[in-house]
Amino acid sequence: MNHRPALTLNYVSKVYPNGTVALQDLNLAIPEAQFVSIVGPSGCGKSTVLRLIAGLERVSSGSIDWGLTPQARKLAFVFQEAALMPWANVTENIRLPLKLAKIPQKDAHSLVEKTLALVGLEKFERSYPRELSGGMKMRVSIARALVTQPNILLMDEPFGALDEITRSKLNSDLLDLWHQQRWTVVFVTHNIYEAVYLSNRVLVMGINPGRIVADIEIDAPYPRSESFRTSSVYSEYCREVSQSLAIAMNHPQTTGF
Repeated sequence: MNHRPALTLNYVSKVYPNGTVALQDLNLAIPEAQFVSIVGPSGCGKSTVLRLIAGLERVSSGSIDWGLTPQARKLAFVFQEAALMPWANVTENIRLPLKLAKIPQKDAHSLVEKTLALVGLEKFERSYPRELSGGMKMRVSIARALVTQPNILLMDEPFGALDEITRSKLNSDLLDLWHQQRWTVVFVTHNIYEAVYLSNRVLVMGINPGRIVADIEIDAPYPRSESFRTSSVYSEYCREVSQSLAIAMNHPQTTGF
C-alpha cells in the first residue's frame, strides 16, 4: 500500500453559528488507497468530517492538506439516501454528473457503459427507480459517484437503510471494487461489524466535542470473505471497537488517545 497521505486533517475544529462545537482539534492522516471507516454515536461529527473533506462546509480552525494537486484530486460522495431522479432511468441517473460537467455524449456513453458493468447493472440500464429494490437503488447511487472516475470516495452510511442480507452483499461487492480500483475511501457507519469487515483502519469518535478517541488498525489480509466474518480475529477486532465506543459514550469529555 502507498503510505503517502492522500489527505491530512490538522487540528480541525468546526463550530456552528449557534455555538455548537461539532469537532475539536481533530488530527487525522489517511494514506492513498486506504479504506478507513468512522464509527461513533449520533451527533459526534462523523458526517461533518466527510462534508469538510468534500468542501461542502468550511473548517472553523485548523486545515485540511492534500497529497494530490487540485487537478489530480477527484472526489465523489455517496450519501445515505440514493436520491435518484424518479423520472429518469438507470442510465440517465448515472450520466447526470457527466452531463453537468459537459462531458461529450460519446465519452459519457462509454463511461456509463463501463460503470454499469463495474457495479453489475448492465441488465437494468433502462429500468426506473420505482422498479428497483433498495439495494439496487444504492448500486445506482454508487455508480453515479463512480462514473466520474474518482480517486477519493466519501461514503456516508450508504447501506444503513438496507436489510442485513443486502447489506452484507453490497459490503462484499464494494470491497471487491475497492480492491480493483484502489480508491482512498472514507466510510461513515454506525455498524461496528461492517466497519471491521471493510477497513484497514476504524476510527472511533467521541461526542461533546466530536473528536477521534481510538484509531484501530485492522491487520487482516484482503480479499476478505465469509471466513473472515466468522473468524476469531474478526470477533476480537469487533470487540475492541465496541469497547472503545462504549468508553467514548460513557465518558464523553475525558476519553483520549
